Amino acid sequence: MEDIEIIKIISEGYDKLFGSSEKEIVALPRSGSDRRYFRINMPGSSVIGTYNANHEENEAFIGFSRHFRFRMLPVPEIYGYLPNEFVYYQQDLGDDNLYTWLHKKPPESFFDEETMILYRKILDKLILFQIRGIDGLNLDLCYPHKSFDRQSMMWDMNYFKYMFLKLLAVPFNERRLENDFETLADYLLETGQDYFLYRDFQTANVMVIDREPWFIDYQGGRKGAPQYDVASLLYDAKIPMPEQNREELLEYYIEKFCSDSEEEKHKFRGHYSGFSMIRLMQALGAFGFRGLYEQKPTFTDSIVPGVKILSQIIRRAEEHIRLPELFTTIRTIPESGLFKKLSEVRKK
Repeated sequence: MEDIEIIKIISEGYDKLFGSSEKEIVALPRSGSDRRYFRINMPGSSVIGTYNANHEENEAFIGFSRHFRFRMLPVPEIYGYLPNEFVYYQQDLGDDNLYTWLHKKPPESFFDEETMILYRKILDKLILFQIRGIDGLNLDLCYPHKSFDRQSMMWDMNYFKYMFLKLLAVPFNERRLENDFETLADYLLETGQDYFLYRDFQTANVMVIDREPWFIDYQGGRKGAPQYDVASLLYDAKIPMPEQNREELLEYYIEKFCSDSEEEKHKFRGHYSGFSMIRLMQALGAFGFRGLYEQKPTFTDSIVPGVKILSQIIRRAEEHIRLPELFTTIRTIPESGLFKKLSEVRKK
């Protein structure tokens, strides 16, 4: 649907819910999803109007938002929802997400003390989402699954296989790779599914207002293991985080999470590299689909750093799990002709 048609729906819906008023509706830049966001500017205030033709996603976002606000978590207030029009109206959290906030700083200051303080605040809030957020949450809203189960894991790993490895023409043995996928899923399922898994806990989905974090885009959330989300944040391919800072933040998170949840630290660390792997594999599948298949350069730009991070992760994962074909395949990625071209483009 064209913007002009969506703007008409959003404008008429706003008038239906809140009464007619003078307003200007401006389309916000598109991201990787099919959701469309519009800023509704009025004298002295603004609201975000969202159009999304996926009814299940809308129901999840609306229901989760109301639950999280009840649990005193920093998410946007929902002002109104028109399910038949696929439109909802939410609090305007501004334009600064964690990614843009970081990139306003000089590169040498990316991870100064100001940044580390903000990241620690974000991790504090993540723990609240994981522990407090799951309490009383209506899991029937979760879409497409109530938990990060075996099928979800296999979807992510096959997304990596078809939308990344095959698009880059990386060679692998189909049967042995599938066996390793099954082994990795078995290993990850050992952790249980007791916490809220945000699913896409990365820099674009953390808004920053007066150096305080707010959170969006949790409609894919479900029950799962806590390691996945902290890996999503600390191994974000778009952010060149030094390993020393990554380790410091991980240790900070583990101390607080295990204290609040009474989980054992050594068990958490033991499965962390496996969840880091599957998160990076899912992200690379998305970069391949959006960047190589749909030809969106902002996603293509993340492929080379993403592979570099995944290569670092498997060196740690090898201490905990045997995945010979998967590890070999990942190490082969830099030999792909297309990957070499992407590397050369980044050097220019």
